[in-house]
Amino acid sequence: MAILSFRPSPQKRFQRLVQPHLGSLFAFAWRLAGNREDAEDLVQDVVAKLYPRMEELEAVDQLRPWLNRVLYRQFVDSVRRRGRQADRPFSDFGARDNPSDWLDTVESDDGPPEWAVDRDRIGPLLDKAMEQLSPDQRTLLLLHDVDGWCQDDLAQVLDIAVGTVKSRLHRSRAMLKKYLQQTMEPEGSFQRPDK
Repeated sequence: MAILSFRPSPQKRFQRLVQPHLGSLFAFAWRLAGNREDAEDLVQDVVAKLYPRMEELEAVDQLRPWLNRVLYRQFVDSVRRRGRQADRPFSDFGARDNPSDWLDTVESDDGPPEWAVDRDRIGPLLDKAMEQLSPDQRTLLLLHDVDGWCQDDLAQVLDIAVGTVKSRLHRSRAMLKKYLQQTMEPEGSFQRPDK
């Protein structure tokens, strides 16, 4: 008696490969696109493109960074195709149905009340400072400093060297710091009294 080998359908194989990564793909797409609708479209486009490439997917060792790279390239291509600039106010990176600033969407441990006061005071300044950065710089800072992506994953997704990620992060933070210092400094020059 011969034993028939059983191989799951292509749909089941695809689902097993991609479904565990859909949540992180959507979060990444939202961060790139800036709103839910565009993020959903972006993930859907990527999934539709990848379905016929089942063998390639099954051959990938580290699927999450590979999928993120594909999604990032799809985003860049879609922005170019539309002919619109990806630059938008930083405040648009929050949820459209929630008008609170983006800092309110970041999970916190609800520290002391003075933290909330500082966040309310500094949040709008940080929004304006982030608007001074290019869309690429904003995305890099948000993915690393807010979403907690490691530099190796960012390098893989952006297809650049880890050293380049480090230098871009450093430059972006330096620009933020400079803008915030200029904005928060009192008008006029401050002189310390001589002792």
